[in-house]
Amino acid sequence: MEEQMMHKQSPVSLDQSSLTDNLPSIGDDNEVTLESRDFSPAHLLFKIESFSLLSENGIDKIESSEFESDDNYKWKLIIYPNGRNTEDGANHVSAYLAVENKSNLDAGWEFNAVVGIFLFNHKLDQYVFKKGERRFHLINPEWGFSKFIVKETLTNPCNGYLVDDTCVFGAEVFVVNNKGIRECLSFLKATDSCKHELKISKFPELKNEWYSEEFSAGDHKWKVCVYPKGIGAQKGSHVSIFLHKVGFSSSEKVKADYSIGMKKKYGYVYRKSNNHWFSASNSSWGWPSFIPIAFMKPSGFLVEDHCIIEVEISIQAILRSIP
Repeated sequence: MEEQMMHKQSPVSLDQSSLTDNLPSIGDDNEVTLESRDFSPAHLLFKIESFSLLSENGIDKIESSEFESDDNYKWKLIIYPNGRNTEDGANHVSAYLAVENKSNLDAGWEFNAVVGIFLFNHKLDQYVFKKGERRFHLINPEWGFSKFIVKETLTNPCNGYLVDDTCVFGAEVFVVNNKGIRECLSFLKATDSCKHELKISKFPELKNEWYSEEFSAGDHKWKVCVYPKGIGAQKGSHVSIFLHKVGFSSSEKVKADYSIGMKKKYGYVYRKSNNHWFSASNSSWGWPSFIPIAFMKPSGFLVEDHCIIEVEISIQAILRSIP
């Protein structure tokens, strides 16, 4: 086995119906049951007086003012007193939460949020509510319940939701602070490899490492590092050679097939090949024992004390972080 080494330099969406919903911009979950609690919702209380007049006046949709959650996102609560549509919301009151400041969000915006929609029960002195975790984005900026509560249940005064023809809805939203890593792995089509020839002058006189000038391969910058007297355990016995990727961002990795060869006077190339993921923390890789020092001159790899290095690189894949 060839000796090789690194060289270091000095919650689940609740929206099950949206797959078939004719209104893809609105999430809907009617599997969630009503819960109850004593304390009021954190971000909005929305009192509706003369509730019975909504139907009499043909008002099918009412919206709260814009409100802000703790994370500075802006929202509104939307109530459909007669249901959002006759298919899903028949005989029900529908309730939804919608992202309001979409034009001020970054392109491709997306976030997860735990949202709750509330209705006060005067008789029990409690808030009943439905809540769930939802992914909000440009295509789906709303989420809620077409069957939030049966309309007859709400309008019957005996149940405690409507008192003096007045009811109180509410909402709270907690955006999940997503600190997870987001990456994109791109595989590249096979292309011709990039080849470079490097000349090292006065090779036997070099005492320390030698670095080539930067060169390009696959839109990336590279250098070759050569230790004429070896490095580590191979110092004094072998020439050590490494390929070094230049200019990494901390979140980028590049997978490359590469070979490094040493060229004789009459064209023969002594070559070694490798495949490696290069990254900011692992930017160099190669061979501490590329070729014995004593083998160089007798075998014709030194011509007038010059050494010719050939490098061939083919980029296979790139891993990048995404916003």
